[in-house]
Amino acid sequence: MSDEPNPNQNLESAKAHAKDAVDATRAHAKDAVDATKAHAKEALDATRAHLKEAVDQSREHLKHAADDLRTAAEAKARELRENAETKAREFRGKAEQAYGETRARVRTLQEDSEEYIRANPTKSVLTAVAAGFVLGLLFRR
Repeated sequence: MSDEPNPNQNLESAKAHAKDAVDATRAHAKDAVDATKAHAKEALDATRAHLKEAVDQSREHLKHAADDLRTAAEAKARELRENAETKAREFRGKAEQAYGETRARVRTLQEDSEEYIRANPTKSVLTAVAAGFVLGLLFRR
């Protein structure tokens, strides 16, 4: 026999080397996929944790903002209530003053009228009869 290897043996050896290379490549690819999955899972977990923390912080900020808004609204409502009460007291005082002045004017007018009627009874009666006659004519039509 000769020193040259058999072509079938070379083919078998090449197949074996190719198979080993494919198996090694598969193993390497599997390891790379597993590592990528692990990194992706870690990144996902870190992102979830970060998002949860951001949501929690946002909730706290919103809670504080709502509390601040509530406090400001209560203060403004209190201020408006006090202003309204002050204005109501002011208007009540003005109304009572106007009522008192009007009442005094009516009394004065009534007293002056009574005095005039006592001083001029005939003239007053004739004026009342004339006014009644005119009103009667107006309402008849």
